Amino acid sequence: MLLLGEAGDPGPDVLVMTSGNLSGEPIVTDDAEARERLGDLADAFLVHDRPIRVPCDDSVARVVAGAELPVRRSRGHAPLPVALPFEVDPVLATGADLKNTCALAAGRYAWLSQHVGDLDDLATQDALGRTERHLEELTGVRPGRLVTDAHPGYRSAAWARERAQGREVRTVQHHHAHVASVMGEHGLGLDDRVIGVAFDGTGYGTDGAIWGGEVLVAGYKELRRAAHLGYVPLAGGDASVRRAYRMALAHLRAAGVPWSEDLPAVAACPDRERSVLAHQLDTGLGCVPTSSMGRLFDAVSSLTGVRHTSDYEAEAAVRLEALARAYDGPAAPYAFGLVEDPHGAVVADPGPVVRAVVDDVRRGAGPARVAARFHAGVAALVVELAGRSRLATGLDVVALGGGVFANALLLATSVRQLEEHGFTVLRPRLLPPNDGGIALGQVLVGSVA
Repeated sequence: MLLLGEAGDPGPDVLVMTSGNLSGEPIVTDDAEARERLGDLADAFLVHDRPIRVPCDDSVARVVAGAELPVRRSRGHAPLPVALPFEVDPVLATGADLKNTCALAAGRYAWLSQHVGDLDDLATQDALGRTERHLEELTGVRPGRLVTDAHPGYRSAAWARERAQGREVRTVQHHHAHVASVMGEHGLGLDDRVIGVAFDGTGYGTDGAIWGGEVLVAGYKELRRAAHLGYVPLAGGDASVRRAYRMALAHLRAAGVPWSEDLPAVAACPDRERSVLAHQLDTGLGCVPTSSMGRLFDAVSSLTGVRHTSDYEAEAAVRLEALARAYDGPAAPYAFGLVEDPHGAVVADPGPVVRAVVDDVRRGAGPARVAARFHAGVAALVVELAGRSRLATGLDVVALGGGVFANALLLATSVRQLEEHGFTVLRPRLLPPNDGGIALGQVLVGSVA
């Protein structure tokens, strides 16, 4: 403050001093580039005559139920090694497209990189290349195999294929990697299996749909889809991710609820867009089925009028969680419908939840109460599906993974209730539950496939 103030003026009340980057791009480390790219965002720049050789973002963590929950593992943590439960040959895992980190592994250790970013930007893809080369220099690991996500359109997968240079490239299903990552950091062995609950926004499923509300009976060698959230159409891809009201309208249509303008989500959708969206949902044009729990959180946020669009990733869900955490009244959980599909998997139909949310909104229930009931309902679903899987398999260990479990309220409630029902619960401690920790799961699954 002494440096920034003037005589009689103590300076600003608050200073925000941070590294900088545009959304989705890698951290800016060059002074001239910072002035050019960030000049409209920052009021001032603190420069130095020492160049930054290795960019490294801040780490981010939450404390949930008395234990640290990493949200982004970077400065101060990466590239500290993570012990592996079995030996692996030298391997490179390229991670996912969002919150990308890569990993090198050999023997009984894996080294995960610092946070790289989202790979939809060419600069971030270049940063991934630099990060991987630096990790090889640090560790001395020369990978003979590459492992990547099974999504055919992921940039991380294309990056792996382009750099294979004759080396084998293996793919791992996204949610299998989430579950295996949690298993690995807890030291589960090669032949162990768990009930894996993987809730996130997007992951390519083995049936070509977009998964994200999955219960898997899984080990490193195999997975079986034991249960999942019921499919609804995802219309327009990222358009429905950024505009929560589109997911709300898709869920309303799937639940048989008319698009009435007394509902906040319907009123938020412009008339012309609503007409186009109706055509998409009626014809399937530009739609892919999704079982995403993350998109259901978005839909409920919009249905209650909390947030209709997201300026940053998961904003609609984050705001819904904040309301639920602040609510201190009674919050009976919403109930999902449960049926069995032709393959023997339990399908959790979100339709009853959507209809109950609409009823509460129309009765004048506040958004905080709806948010609390929804969170309680999702936690109750986790316990119910885990219980059904235990009856079918005899397993009593549950691994929780996927970006939705960065939600502190949902994670704490799920852990507590699962333990009350006699389960051993494995939750992320060393690595993020989101895609920032998925490279470890790729290493482990890709080394035994």
